Amino acid sequence: MVPAGEVATRELYWNISGHLWLYAVFAVALAIFVYGFYQQYQLWRLGKTELRTDEIGRRLKTMVTQSFGHVRILRDKLPGWMHFLIFWGFVVMVFGTTVVFLQADLGLQIFYGNFYLVLSLAMEFAGLAALTGVIVFAWRRYITKPDRLDNRNDDGIALLLIGVIIATGFVVEGLRISATQDPWFAWQPIGYLVSLVISSMSLEAQQFLHKFLWWFHMFLAMAFIAYLPYSKLIHIILMPADQFFSPLTPHGTMTPIDFEDEDIEIYGTDKIEDFSWKHLFDLDACVRCGRCQDNCPAYLTGKPLSPKQMVQNMRTHLHAKAPHLVTAREALAKQGAHLEVAAGSEAIADFEENLVRDVVTEDEIWACTTCRACQEQCPAMIEHINKTMELRRYLTLTESEFPAEMQLAFRNMENNANPWGVGYADRANWAEGLGVTTLDENPDVEYLYWPGCAGAFDDRNQKVSKAMVKILQAAGVSFGILGVEEKCCGDSARRLGNEYLYNMLAEENIETMKGYGVKKIITQCPHCFQTFKVDYPQLGGDFEVIHHTQFINDLITAGKIKLSGDLGKSVVYHDSCYLGRYNDIYTAPRQVVSSVPGTRLVEMPRHHDKSFCCGAGGGRMWLEETIGTNINDARTEQAMSTGADVIGTACPFCLTMMTDGLKAKDEEGKMAAMDLAEMVAQSLA
Repeated sequence: MVPAGEVATRELYWNISGHLWLYAVFAVALAIFVYGFYQQYQLWRLGKTELRTDEIGRRLKTMVTQSFGHVRILRDKLPGWMHFLIFWGFVVMVFGTTVVFLQADLGLQIFYGNFYLVLSLAMEFAGLAALTGVIVFAWRRYITKPDRLDNRNDDGIALLLIGVIIATGFVVEGLRISATQDPWFAWQPIGYLVSLVISSMSLEAQQFLHKFLWWFHMFLAMAFIAYLPYSKLIHIILMPADQFFSPLTPHGTMTPIDFEDEDIEIYGTDKIEDFSWKHLFDLDACVRCGRCQDNCPAYLTGKPLSPKQMVQNMRTHLHAKAPHLVTAREALAKQGAHLEVAAGSEAIADFEENLVRDVVTEDEIWACTTCRACQEQCPAMIEHINKTMELRRYLTLTESEFPAEMQLAFRNMENNANPWGVGYADRANWAEGLGVTTLDENPDVEYLYWPGCAGAFDDRNQKVSKAMVKILQAAGVSFGILGVEEKCCGDSARRLGNEYLYNMLAEENIETMKGYGVKKIITQCPHCFQTFKVDYPQLGGDFEVIHHTQFINDLITAGKIKLSGDLGKSVVYHDSCYLGRYNDIYTAPRQVVSSVPGTRLVEMPRHHDKSFCCGAGGGRMWLEETIGTNINDARTEQAMSTGADVIGTACPFCLTMMTDGLKAKDEEGKMAAMDLAEMVAQSLA
């Protein structure tokens, strides 16, 4: 029975003497932590400067929603929720420990009454939640062993350390409850259950074991703090920080190269220290969770690229090279900045491992489709693609080492302003007889319609361009084309590392469009859309860009076009990477499909932000796949598994790859690939 009128609380250091010595141990643990963290900080400082502390409010919002809200982590349900339990379990337990400290050592009388009871109960469930998460993680890592997890000693130590800290805490609590006959045991149910197990022990044994385990528990907690910077547990600090430092620029933004800067001798990056400090920070923030690998189309089709392994290999390389780089920096400080090259070269002469080829192979560098699946799923918001792009720039611009097919694509873009190599004079042939005016004939139109290279030269995609013209004319839209003055937007050139060729094409397009006073652009290619929207502003080309699925959906919603008939088809929509993950356009295309009479929209297992790439992004449209399964074949199989009649696309590259995939699977005539514009054009009243 609880004594009448007694206030709920407990003796905080019951059975413990000399607890202040714990602060001396804490000081030692903190010193070890600070030293280890400073060593890592020194590594990040080896990178180039980069501003990542602007717009503090937006950055804090990202960090809070991602760290405390677990927005990305919870996309993967089981491990996500288990991490959520561990995270919030520790938050509550740390809060409770802080309250104990404030009362026991600072004299604040707050651990009393209802607050004491509620907090005690909350800490019980927090500890149980965290322990559950640890057990499930251990089960996944050592029993089920999913492909994406590669076990290291550090993983087991981290789980064991956390688990034992929580378990000993419950045992210590149970011993105290049993020995003191705590009247408030109902608010500490886990501890009470433990007390029932050990109740047969003598009081002296309980007191001895309580004292021993209390100190053991506390020493483990101090060891946890000291161990943080030397283990994967440092992600407790680095992951929220990496989220805070994540880019605020639009997805896919690349750093431009100033070709007029005569001080630049090497284009791209071939040395780990030539990356910015943020890219080096990324390497340590990675916890090897493997979500990037689980969603990488290159890895999943047997290519040598694993985004996780690439980051880890670069991290190992950085840590191995760091002592040589630090020596070089010290030499520079002594001898003067003008001796930078000589001092640096001498200091790292004995370090022979090269970033390009030794650490990241050429097959890995060229396998990336820049689909952004890795970055979209990464809880730490690591920037894999920008690292790959810098390595591509180095190979393309500095070494001129790239797959042979790229040379043909570059030459075609240089000579005929399109990767197909068709004469630029034929660029407007697709529009003959359609009544389409050029801006040269009438510059006073509201929209520039941009069919792009595929829409102008590829036979299959010319049908999409004609369908778009039919829709625009039916809606009475004021539009025109550039015709022979239109050039490749430069996306493939830039994503393949040829920044110089991209600049040449982009600057000519910008000059032409500005000359006609273009303000608004409709494009059916997500790659053109991304380039105009994100890349061209870096060169002074600011235009309002709208993708054709958005525009068509607006026309349908506003009643400017009427759809009739009955398509009578089930449609599985394939999300384009550059439309979806890069620009968050998921709803408009699906609304277009649903607006077509007689259609039934179905989804593949991988859709929206987890969509599977068609294999053509990042300039891969122009490269052969010689390793593993073709990515477009894998995606076509995923579409076929739905039993749909039509694969709906919203990208010329995707349409080409899905069409080729159906041919390879001998599914022509059984299943069709269609752009959404074609479906709408067929249904026009």
